[in-house]
Amino acid sequence: MSEYELSKPLPPQEKQETFYLHLRTKITNFVDKKNFPSGDKWTSYLLFAPDLFYLLMKSMTDSRIDGKDKVLIGSGILYFLTPIDVLPEGLIGPGGFMDDIVVATFVVNTLLNKLPTNLLEEHWVGDKSLLSSLQKLTNLSDSLFSKLPARSLLGKFMKKSKPKK
Repeated sequence: MSEYELSKPLPPQEKQETFYLHLRTKITNFVDKKNFPSGDKWTSYLLFAPDLFYLLMKSMTDSRIDGKDKVLIGSGILYFLTPIDVLPEGLIGPGGFMDDIVVATFVVNTLLNKLPTNLLEEHWVGDKSLLSSLQKLTNLSDSLFSKLPARSLLGKFMKKSKPKK
């Protein structure tokens, strides 16, 4: 086994799709319970969580993606699954997926700067195209998290990625 291979196989396709539907239903029920308007930016933002998780899971099994990129993808998946993070879902419900979305968006944007767009779009199950969805997520993330002091500190330590030509 190479140093970048999974030590255990991923769950079967049916189980992955069941988890995806469960997560989407959980978020939809949360939004309905809180009476958020259907066009609310929080609602559309939260509903990206299952789409991004599914994209990361499917990308992990794609043989065209190299091991180093899979380490990055695995980190994004792990952040979704870890119960202790910046906004824990166990304490604040599905609203806790906001930080997971930010991490997943960072991972996907990094991959899009290295890989052909169509490679990731093959695994995207969201309502709109992957690129337009990521643009929306980036804009929402900036507006929602721009007031956090940690964001400006983090920006000083992160490398700016060069746009693809």
